[in-house]
Amino acid sequence: MQQLVQVSPLPNQTLAVVLSVDGASLALNLVFHYNEIADYWAMSVYDQNFNLYVDSIPLVTGNDPACNILKQFYYLGIGSCFILNTSGTNPPDYPGNSDLGTNFQIIWGDTPAAP
Repeated sequence: MQQLVQVSPLPNQTLAVVLSVDGASLALNLVFHYNEIADYWAMSVYDQNFNLYVDSIPLVTGNDPACNILKQFYYLGIGSCFILNTSGTNPPDYPGNSDLGTNFQIIWGDTPAAP
C-alpha cells in the first residue's frame, strides 16, 4: 500500500504519522531538515518514542522514475520511501528550499524484499 506523507516547504518540521506498512499500522516520527548551505533536504526516521531508526537521509528522486531511499534499511521493517517530482518538468533530482510538498511529494509504502 502506498500513502502520501503530507509535508510542507517549512525548513524544519517534525511529523507524527501512522502509516500502513506490511499490513500493520506503524507509528513514526519523521523529521525533515533543510540545509541552506548545501541546498538539500534530509529526513530522519524515529519510532513513536523518538528512538532513532535512520538519520539524515538525503531526499533525492533517483531513477525509474524514483528510487526507494530506505531500500538499504529493509531489515528495519519501516517500509519504503520515494520522493516523486510531480511538477511535470525536469528540474534537479531533489526538492529545493520552497517546493517540498508541492513539486516534490513523499510516498511511503511496504517494506521491500531483501536484496
